[in-house]
Amino acid sequence: MNIRQFNFNTDYASVIHLWETAGPGIHVGRSDSPQEIAKKLQRDPDLFLVAESEQKIVGSVLGGFDGRRGIMYHLAVHSDFRSQGIGEMLMSELEDILRTKGCIRYYLLVTVDNDSAIDFYEKRGWNRLNLYAYGKDLV
Repeated sequence: MNIRQFNFNTDYASVIHLWETAGPGIHVGRSDSPQEIAKKLQRDPDLFLVAESEQKIVGSVLGGFDGRRGIMYHLAVHSDFRSQGIGEMLMSELEDILRTKGCIRYYLLVTVDNDSAIDFYEKRGWNRLNLYAYGKDLV
C-alpha cells in the first residue's frame, strides 16, 4: 500500500468515482467539482492524500487547515479494501501533516445515520461533540 499526495491531473476522476461509490456518508457536491478541488489544492495540497494498491486508488482523505483548526473531509476506502487499516493509515498520515503545520485540534463531520463511520472514529479516540452543524450556500 502506498500513501501519497493527490495529483489533480491523474487522480481526480478516480477519487470522485471512489467518493460517489463509497456508500453512506460521502456526499459529492458542488465543492467537489474540478474547479473547487483546484482551488483547494492552491491552499494546502499536502492535505489531500490517496492510498494506492497496484497503481489503483483504493482510498483517499481530504484535509484542511485554516491556521488554527483542522478538518478532515471525505475519508473513503473502496469497499473491497476495507478492514485492512487503509482508513487508519490515511487518517494517521493526515494527522502527522496537520501536527507539522501546528494544528492542535481537528474536526470531522459524520451523518447521524452512518453507524459504521461513527464506530470507526470513536474506536480511534474521536469524541462526539454536542453541537449542531450549520451550512449556508454563498453562491
